[in-house]
Amino acid sequence: MDVVVFGATGTIGRAIVQEALNRKHEVTAVVRNPASLELEHERLQVIVADILDPVTVAEAVRGHEEVISAFGPAAGRENDLVRAAESLLEGMQAVGLKRLLVIGGAGTLKTESGEWLMDTPGFPGKFRLLAEAHGHAYEIYSASSLDYTYLSPPAVIRPGRRTGQFRIGLDRLVVDEDGNSSISVEDFAVAVIDELEEGNFSRSRFTVGY
Repeated sequence: MDVVVFGATGTIGRAIVQEALNRKHEVTAVVRNPASLELEHERLQVIVADILDPVTVAEAVRGHEEVISAFGPAAGRENDLVRAAESLLEGMQAVGLKRLLVIGGAGTLKTESGEWLMDTPGFPGKFRLLAEAHGHAYEIYSASSLDYTYLSPPAVIRPGRRTGQFRIGLDRLVVDEDGNSSISVEDFAVAVIDELEEGNFSRSRFTVGY
């Protein structure tokens, strides 16, 4: 499959690019600074574009099959998530491309008590604006005509091992027997490329965890 990845230089974006390459996909990594992606591969193309500019988004995705957005805004620019959603929508529609897989946030996933995670006492206040922006962006995708999938990470995601073993949920956090919600970046990337290949969650959201 021929896929475009925005946010390819972030921790999650890099893992997604690597997982896609390992599984024989053709990958176009969209970056602002080509030197920031220290990866070379015969099936990897690196191009420069701005996810906040629908014109360059259209140019970047034209002729490809699917788009993955692992874009994450800089601190203090949380609203760029909303701008990116609007830009992706406009740019993709301009070239007639429908399929989009978005890496979202965990804040609007529900806990066992039915609350949003970002409304629970333990949720870090410094991430509140980011969680709200992810929620607004999700509303934009779900109201669009795109064939989107919105993949929310668990409460904790960090580099670790690729096991290929995890559980899948929908709008609720996936937690283990101790109530912890986590996954490695590497296994999260497996879930992303699984969805790229299988398309089990068209026009919906899902999440994963151990």
